[in-house]
Amino acid sequence: MTRFSRHIIYCVTLSLAAFWGSGCERLDYVPGDQMSDATFWQTEDHARQAAVGMYAAMKANWCFGMEFTFDMCSDIADGSSPWADVSRGTSFASNSSGVQNHWQYLYELVHRTNTVIRHVATMPISRETIDRVTGEAKFLRAMAYFRMLNCWGGVPYYDEMCDINEEFATLDAPRCDEDELRSHIIADLTDAIALLPVKWDDADLGRATRGAAYALRGKVYLFNREWERAAADFEEVVFNRSADYGYALHPDYDELFRLYNGRHSDEMIFSIQSIDGNTSGYALDIVSYFGNKSTMRLIAGNCIVPSVELVDMYENRDGSEFDWDAVLPGFAGASSDERRRMMCVAIDQGSTRVTSTLDCDTTAVMDAYRLRDPRLCINVITPYSHYLGTDAGSQPMDKQFVLADASQGGAPMEAMAFMRNSEGWNSYFWRKWIPTGNLDGYWGEYNRTPYEFPLIRLGDVLLMLAEAYNESGRLGEAIEMVNRVRGRVGMPGLGSGPSWLAVADHDEMARRIRRERAFELAGEGQRYWDLRRWGLLRESVKDARDIFGDLMYTRSYQERHELWPIPLVERDRNPNLTQNQGW
Repeated sequence: MTRFSRHIIYCVTLSLAAFWGSGCERLDYVPGDQMSDATFWQTEDHARQAAVGMYAAMKANWCFGMEFTFDMCSDIADGSSPWADVSRGTSFASNSSGVQNHWQYLYELVHRTNTVIRHVATMPISRETIDRVTGEAKFLRAMAYFRMLNCWGGVPYYDEMCDINEEFATLDAPRCDEDELRSHIIADLTDAIALLPVKWDDADLGRATRGAAYALRGKVYLFNREWERAAADFEEVVFNRSADYGYALHPDYDELFRLYNGRHSDEMIFSIQSIDGNTSGYALDIVSYFGNKSTMRLIAGNCIVPSVELVDMYENRDGSEFDWDAVLPGFAGASSDERRRMMCVAIDQGSTRVTSTLDCDTTAVMDAYRLRDPRLCINVITPYSHYLGTDAGSQPMDKQFVLADASQGGAPMEAMAFMRNSEGWNSYFWRKWIPTGNLDGYWGEYNRTPYEFPLIRLGDVLLMLAEAYNESGRLGEAIEMVNRVRGRVGMPGLGSGPSWLAVADHDEMARRIRRERAFELAGEGQRYWDLRRWGLLRESVKDARDIFGDLMYTRSYQERHELWPIPLVERDRNPNLTQNQGW
């Protein structure tokens, strides 16, 4: 692991922790003992420590550290935590703890970046360091405000002129409108492009780069339907227009999500660096949400699972649409009991082996998944597939996940590779992001998943560029970008061969791109924001059902869900905050 990455992933140094205050979990904290400006903002190392504080705030769980969990708010995942109220739309309100926490932690990042920008400008250090740290701060500030724009629309805007140490009790700015906030975001990213390096040395892996700023600015333009500007920014990093950024699709899609112990991919444009799956360093808590009870020590609880909609969406290996009736005749119109007869086997009392396949053709069931787009079985644990989990002592143990008919005896247990999660759902499980075995001893704590996690990666940018091209009437170029992504996993290119791969017009291409983003980016937290910007949130909201079609829980949609409510506690603190419509 590189020097800067270690700085980022370990706790902020004691001196900086004192400067930032203890924890900083609330915006209305009263600063405790602090280092004076004259004491701290003096050296190159101080500037570096200040940068560490910004990245630490960015990676906090309620800031961007649980980005993968947002898929449960969309059609490609179901879940019980942490966004159940947002996902289900039943108790989604201005006093939602998740909504409140996201607001506070995003503003914590904003205030840290403001402090850095304000102080670093007059530090007695090199101009190069001042520019680079300022560029990093403006990139991260833009990132925070862009998320707030997508959650709430216009919000109060505070720049580096706001000194949180002086004004923490009087932060009462009114909300700016969406266009004004977006202009601030674009300005920050434009400055970051001018200030940030194309690459950092290996010792500084993990810091924001010029390419990351271009990619994020392109995304801001894309979300605002400024297609030509979005395309220009994406082209910069895809085609190396003015510099050699060095980004490339990782050759192995599966391996891309299993980079640990300091390994890095050139596909990552801006990512959260993780190290050490045991007791030190920094690692994301993915398994707590995505893992199954065979993953580690029987602890993980499957809070979030891939949806039936996602699994059924994946194409056949030849690119044609998948049809359940083609592999299990009558399945599509069958009752849940009939589907159980088609898919379930009998198991022994210890849930360790199959005693009878009953009426289930397990080969046909496995073929229904493994003869599809390879990303399906890379991303999802499907019935009768194997997964290398661990036993209670964290020793690797191969498990075959089965659908068991409890009426035939046995004692189906989630801990023994039975496809039912801790909520009692007969659901699929995530394979993406879930460690196999114990990573040769590198991984020993279920809440520390030590993989590099992308916030922006080239596969995503290629699909966004395809969308910008399609919306600009450049259909052929859009197809080319999508095919680069599909080609990595061996899927046939659009516009080639059979009729089902033909793309006739803009609307068909838009549908293809939206599906391709689900195939490619499942488990990365992008889908919810995509559905909202496409205006498809309403039609995507359906009741969550399991593999057999049984109801897991209901979802509801109201027009007001298009924007989150301003948290009640923030309106109590700031009387100038107005509420979003319908809340």
